Amino acid sequence: LPGELNAYFKSLNRQKRSIALDLKNPRRVEILYRLVAKSDVFVQNFRKGVAERLRLGYEDLIKHNPKIVYGAATGYGPLGKDSGKPAFALTGEARSGSLWWGGPNDGNPYNLGGIADQMAGVMLSYGILGALVARERKGVGQKVDVSHLGSLMWLAGNRYGIALITKNVPRRQDRGSVLNPLWNFYRCGDDRWIALSMNQSDRYWPLLCEAISRIDLLEDPRFAGMEVRAENREELIRLFDGIFESKTRDEWEGILSAVKNVIWERVQDVFDLPDDPQVVANNYIVDLDHPVLGPSKWLQTPVGYSTTPISSIKSAPGHGENTEEILMDSLGCSWDDIRVLQEEGVIL
Repeated sequence: LPGELNAYFKSLNRQKRSIALDLKNPRRVEILYRLVAKSDVFVQNFRKGVAERLRLGYEDLIKHNPKIVYGAATGYGPLGKDSGKPAFALTGEARSGSLWWGGPNDGNPYNLGGIADQMAGVMLSYGILGALVARERKGVGQKVDVSHLGSLMWLAGNRYGIALITKNVPRRQDRGSVLNPLWNFYRCGDDRWIALSMNQSDRYWPLLCEAISRIDLLEDPRFAGMEVRAENREELIRLFDGIFESKTRDEWEGILSAVKNVIWERVQDVFDLPDDPQVVANNYIVDLDHPVLGPSKWLQTPVGYSTTPISSIKSAPGHGENTEEILMDSLGCSWDDIRVLQEEGVIL
């Protein structure tokens, strides 16, 4: 990005302020402890043991704020022989089994695009909110532990839950051989795709046959029920491929919309979303005038509050952009205090 901005950081850190401290400077803990004393939540994602060596562990901080909610994000969880093992998103995705979720059934793992960091962050915020409620009700702070490994296992809750109960290996969704062709996606004549999403296939089969003007398929013994459709799924998928390739996606959208209760959706990519009427109506993407990037589009937290709605008014900060502001507003430091901290190398 222009100005040596980091796209990963900028996309995920709006609405925040940034203070830059030299963690190797002995006086930096004094500033951090004073901030902790005034804070509700402290979050760190250091490798196990690092926060403690920096005197920023949970036991260190509760001396300054016994009711602090302390969030710790790791690769593998706080216990076990691998709890101190170094980790990034892909290691969590590999260990959790998520690399076998997508792609064709060809024996190769497939990267799902760094979802471990995102999911662990969601779970950590979920856990912190629970701890804040507990503090409100019981008057206690606590440590909240979240990991890449556990978060991705939880994301797979449905498929893993069923697998553990039935002892059946979860199937990959290879579109050429899915068990239910009514739960699949098809290429249209203009090289765009449409997805069918009808899991109760016997219920929806007559409606779909009506929508695609193939009532004759209702009498075809190969497709006369869910089980036989599953047996003949590859043949039915090839048939559907030919049907959907006969018209453009816009034409199919009009046809499928005319039949009540047929469940379908267009397959979009990220650049379709800013103009999607539902995205616009629900404010899932917002416009900001960034000081370096200029007018640009950003994801909004997709949660609606009836009384205290979310408002994105601040882009992600630069490194240490708000150091002086935080020291003055939160800790009551004077400009002379800040000058001394700069001279001593405590703040960067």
